[in-house]
Amino acid sequence: MRIDIQSRNFTLSDALHSHIRRRLNVALGATDFHIHQVLVHLSIIKRSQDSADKRCHIQVVLTHLPDVIIKNTESDMTTAITSAAERAGRATNLRLAQQRTKGRKTGTFNLKSYGDFPNHLD
Repeated sequence: MRIDIQSRNFTLSDALHSHIRRRLNVALGATDFHIHQVLVHLSIIKRSQDSADKRCHIQVVLTHLPDVIIKNTESDMTTAITSAAERAGRATNLRLAQQRTKGRKTGTFNLKSYGDFPNHLD
């Protein structure tokens, strides 16, 4: 899975970079085959001179389906990343499940209506 991580208004540490990759691999690993890439944008939004919110924006680019976009804002960047990754995993699983069931037809059919079938092959 290709993961592109960008940070704005701060320098991304190696520990935070590893945390993002680990959380996304846990949350999205089972759906890796359907994912083209994952874009992660991290930023710090100043509320006042003393405090700032940390924002994590995750965009999961799926193959042949609309993107999954999750935005999460917390007082702690690690918490924002963890929550956003978990939500991205659930939303991606839901999007893929909806696509699988969309292609299925409901109802049953009766094999007898298709004629007799031989009991053995000649």
